[in-house]
Amino acid sequence: MFLNARTRLILASILLSSVVTVSVLGIVYVTTNVIIEQETRSVVEAEITGLSDDFERLGLLGLAAAIDRRVQSSTKQDAIYLLTDYRGRTISGNLATWPTSVEPGGGWVELDLVRTDSEEEVPIAAISIRLESNARLLVGRDASGRQKFDRILVQSAGLALIAAFVLSLITSWLLTRLVFSRITDISDTANTIVAGDFARRIPVRGTGDEFDRLAVTLNDMLGRIEELVNNLQLTTNSLSHDLRSPLTRLRTHLDTLLLEDAEQQDRDKAGKRALEEVDHLLRVFANLTEIARAEARLPKSDFETVDMNALVRDAVELYAPVGEERGVNLLGVGTAKPINGHRALLMQVLSNILENALRYAPDNSTINVRLVDQDGGLCIEVCDEGPGMPDAFIKTAIQPFQTLDPSRSNPGAGLGLALVAAVARMHDGNVHLENTTPGLKVSVTLARGDI
Repeated sequence: MFLNARTRLILASILLSSVVTVSVLGIVYVTTNVIIEQETRSVVEAEITGLSDDFERLGLLGLAAAIDRRVQSSTKQDAIYLLTDYRGRTISGNLATWPTSVEPGGGWVELDLVRTDSEEEVPIAAISIRLESNARLLVGRDASGRQKFDRILVQSAGLALIAAFVLSLITSWLLTRLVFSRITDISDTANTIVAGDFARRIPVRGTGDEFDRLAVTLNDMLGRIEELVNNLQLTTNSLSHDLRSPLTRLRTHLDTLLLEDAEQQDRDKAGKRALEEVDHLLRVFANLTEIARAEARLPKSDFETVDMNALVRDAVELYAPVGEERGVNLLGVGTAKPINGHRALLMQVLSNILENALRYAPDNSTINVRLVDQDGGLCIEVCDEGPGMPDAFIKTAIQPFQTLDPSRSNPGAGLGLALVAAVARMHDGNVHLENTTPGLKVSVTLARGDI
């Protein structure tokens, strides 16, 4: 049977918490016992030394009297003393007989013995020495209190382990619930998008944590994907509509060329118009290719430092003669710092905007091309004095195949501003259209990038 990730995470958390708790309690238990034992030994060894001094000063009877006083002292209820002569007969102390397993001078011992004030055996930790005249002295402590403390410590450790288990269970459940609820949000959103709802986004809870930052990043990615899918869908639908008319006209012209009874003049006219339709189709596909390149976000290695002042000046000089034929004056104003960009596509942006402006600008008017330097980038503003755009159309004007001439009787396929928008996005910028009455202002914002 396979456990899901949440269960495995909870079990791992409980196991880790239990191991840490047991380790800490084990260290506390061992350390406490070592400290108590060292303290007991220090006290007993100090008493052995003191009683040995009493023996040297007062003799055996004086030592016995000192032991009796200590046995009777209320402050030494856990103290163990036993003084015997060379034959093993008890002289003083609170033990009935000398333990047969204890050899004087044998060091620290722990055993169960019967005290004179009790009928039951009690655990004792003691040290014994041999005095002059072969008398023997045993000094120790009743270890019942320590064993009781050990039992309490073990019981407390058990309760602490149970509490740690319950606490880790609750904590890990809450944490995994929080984590997996965020993962579930991402998974549910992904499943919804797979089902076709590209407008769905991952909820951002406003906590500012890693999951929120991930959600924001993924939502930006989903927004970009939705935009590309919508553009693809729009392009596909528009292609089926926009190519039908030129292809139909092309077929008509080719049919004229194939007519045996057609006059040569009609053949020449049909051939010329067929070539015009082919050129139109080639321009459409060329624009689509440029848009695809821009949408694909060309690698930064294709970027270079671009002097936008010079680029705008070149574009104005290129299209100025076209405007002069109708009395339209092109003016380039403003300056800006260089940016890191794709020179050819940026020139194409200027060309597309100026071609649109010249197409709709009235005779004897002015088209202003302004460069505005901004923090982190620049803005290209092109203002004409034409009729502008309907407000409803402005919202969709930068989408592919959007044109003010639904009949497609005028030249152009509605791809110019779409390419401008794609190149702007490639340069981390955007396009804004605004009616200025009269005229239209096209603003293209571009990031400066790494110069």
